[in-house]
Amino acid sequence: MTMSPISHRDILVAVVTFNEGEKLRRLAKRFPIPSDYHLIFIDDGSTDNSSEWLKSTGHHVIRQEQNSGVGTSIRSAIAYGRNRGLSVIVIMAGNGKMLPEEIPCLVEPILQDKADYVQGSRYLTGGQSPNLPIFRNLAIKLYTRLVNLVLGFKGTDVTCGFRAYRLDLFDKPDIDLSQKWLDRYEMEYYIHYKVAKHGYRMAEVPVSMVYPTDSKAYSKIRPFSGWWSMLRPWIFLLLRIRK
Repeated sequence: MTMSPISHRDILVAVVTFNEGEKLRRLAKRFPIPSDYHLIFIDDGSTDNSSEWLKSTGHHVIRQEQNSGVGTSIRSAIAYGRNRGLSVIVIMAGNGKMLPEEIPCLVEPILQDKADYVQGSRYLTGGQSPNLPIFRNLAIKLYTRLVNLVLGFKGTDVTCGFRAYRLDLFDKPDIDLSQKWLDRYEMEYYIHYKVAKHGYRMAEVPVSMVYPTDSKAYSKIRPFSGWWSMLRPWIFLLLRIRK
C-alpha cells in the first residue's frame, strides 16, 4: 500500500462509550486541549447523561439513541473520519483503561509507513496492565494464542481495544464493515482477521490497560454472549459462513 504523507491533523481519535459515568469524565479531562488530532466521542445509547456532559465541556459527540454495540460505534466513527477526508483512526474505550498520552506511540508505525493497522499490547516491553484480574489475564493469553495459530501472526494481545487503522483499509473490497452481524464485539476481530489474511501490514506497540481496583467493575463483557461475540468471527470466517 503506497503511503502519502500523514500528519497528526489527519488523525481521528474516536472514544466509544456507554454509561461510563465518572470514568468517562476523568478520561475526557486527560485529552490535551487543543490537540493535534481530531477527537470525537461515540455515545452508544448511554442513559447517564454522558452526551450532555461531553457537549457542555466542548467535546464533539455522535450519539446513538439506543445501545447498538461496539461494532456499530466503530462503524459510525470510521464513516465520520472518511467523510472528512482523514487518513488514520484511533479507537479507544471510554472506561479510562486506555491513556490518551499513549496515542502518539500507537499511531507512529502508520505515520512512518510501517503499518496499516496497529494493535496495542499490554504485554510488550513498556506496556502494563495494573490490577488485571488473574482469570482475565489467562483468558486473554489463551485467546491470543489460538488466534495466532489461525492467522500465523505472532501477536501478544489480540483483545486490547486500543487500536489504530489507516482509513483507506476500509476502501478494500475484501473488507465489508456494513454487515449487520458485526454490530458488537465481532467488528474488531473481523478487521483483525481480514488485515492478517489479506496481507496488510500489522504492528504491535506497548500500551497501558489500567484496570480498576474493584475487580467486579473491570469489564462490560458478558460472560457468555460477550465471549461468543469475540469467538464467532473466527468460526464464521474460517468456515466461510460469512464474508
